[in-house]
Amino acid sequence: MTDIGEPLVNIAIFTVFVVVTLAVVLRASRNNRTAADFYAGGRSFTGPQNGIAIAGDYLSAASFLGIAGAIAIYGYDGFLYSIGFLVAWLVALLLVAELLRNTGRFTMADVLSFRLRERPVRLAAAISTLAVSFFYLLAQMAGAGGLVALLLGIDSSAGQNVVIAVVGSLMILYVLVGGMKGTTWVQIIKACLLVAGAGAMTVWVLARYGFNLSDLLGAAVAAPGSAGEALLGPGAQYGASEVSKLNFLSLSLALVLGTAGLPHVLMRFYTVPSSREARRSVVWAIWIIGFFYLFTLVLGYGAGALVGKEAILAAPGKVNSAAPLLAFELGGTILLGIIAAVAFATILAVVAGLAITASASFAHDVYASVIKRGNPEPGAEVRVARWTVVVIGAVAIVGGIFANGQNVAFLVALAFAVAASANLPTILYSLFWPRFTTRGALWSMYGGLISCVVLIASSPVVSGKTDPVTGASLSMIRDTSVDFSWFPLENPGLVTIPLAFFLGWLGSVTGRERGGQARAAQMEVRSLTGAGAEKATQH
Repeated sequence: MTDIGEPLVNIAIFTVFVVVTLAVVLRASRNNRTAADFYAGGRSFTGPQNGIAIAGDYLSAASFLGIAGAIAIYGYDGFLYSIGFLVAWLVALLLVAELLRNTGRFTMADVLSFRLRERPVRLAAAISTLAVSFFYLLAQMAGAGGLVALLLGIDSSAGQNVVIAVVGSLMILYVLVGGMKGTTWVQIIKACLLVAGAGAMTVWVLARYGFNLSDLLGAAVAAPGSAGEALLGPGAQYGASEVSKLNFLSLSLALVLGTAGLPHVLMRFYTVPSSREARRSVVWAIWIIGFFYLFTLVLGYGAGALVGKEAILAAPGKVNSAAPLLAFELGGTILLGIIAAVAFATILAVVAGLAITASASFAHDVYASVIKRGNPEPGAEVRVARWTVVVIGAVAIVGGIFANGQNVAFLVALAFAVAASANLPTILYSLFWPRFTTRGALWSMYGGLISCVVLIASSPVVSGKTDPVTGASLSMIRDTSVDFSWFPLENPGLVTIPLAFFLGWLGSVTGRERGGQARAAQMEVRSLTGAGAEKATQH
């Protein structure tokens, strides 16, 4: 493969971004003294600031690289990712954001343990948080490997693995130095750059076709190697068989319900001073994310028309290379370097947010609340959180090496399935059902998590999926002779989400808790009014 752009220019732009953001992180970290500072940025961000940061956290490599590539290859079916990711925010806005901010302190487990037995619930919530974060980190690391390999002309797997290790190391550095405050400012910078870059490319693509969307769609349909008219309607990816249609239904369910259970999104609601600001931040996030996903429609079809399916799939990052290749086609080396730096910023900001969420969950929920029974030594909780970041970074690097080459939008959809199965039923039951018990919470969380992980491991995502034309493996395990998949769906949400809701109900109706109704009434008052929330938020 020939090099795309000038690797030295790309490295220079990357370096400038890393230096600038590290300076921001260092400046923001000067006031990191308490756990509230490290986990929640001292609750000092306004609604608009937090909304931009949420958009920066949410618009991951899946949104920019994966969705643009999916639209370029599959057209309408690829755009369904955008629709699912956006509609999901209505669930978060209407059912979760304000109530969660009124009830909790740092993590999702704070909300659950308010009315349920603290130690078992915190442990279960921490395990599910770490699992969701792991799947999400896989996607970001896979995107990083493909993106930087494309820019530096690295074709070898070993070279791409080194790139993934460098990204993981930078993530660890950001979080160790800056905590939530530094991470939030990186996410704000990245969100502004990403939306501006995608907007500029959108205008550029439309200008090529006289600002006529029909002409752009016609060019994508007529491009050599494209799926033709199938790009403009459903079915190019999910209409070939009954199993693929069920795959689509399962994917949609996971995308729409997963956002309200994502720990790194939920944690952002604690960085604002009040529930009103939490609500405002979600509204800001919805507007920013909505505009961005409209841009992905133009970018995806533009990549299909101007770059072509064959060139995209031949690049090191395969589907994930569509947006950078389109940037090179439009503006040459400089635009490619800028857009790639923005994509790199996207990955760094999201993995930093994930790492701090996972570390907070382990340090706050497991170490401080379960192991130390709520009485950790001064400064010990933050110290444990920092060590946890290092461990999570190492695990993410190893996992990212295995996931390299997968479509990042699809990998993120797996994280959404785990979040919707393990977290969302328990959150909704805790907030809205007075008869919910600790047994119901544990059955729902463990049942949703275990069933989801087992079905993913037993699906074609991990083994047994091959390209019908070339015979090459499309699974995480590259050896085509290894096939232990027995579950036909690539996303398990259609089975595991209803199962988790059912287990939460069954566990609750088969056992009662003393004083549960009274605590549920207290929680309802706090979640709806914010009365007493200061006790949950003081440190």
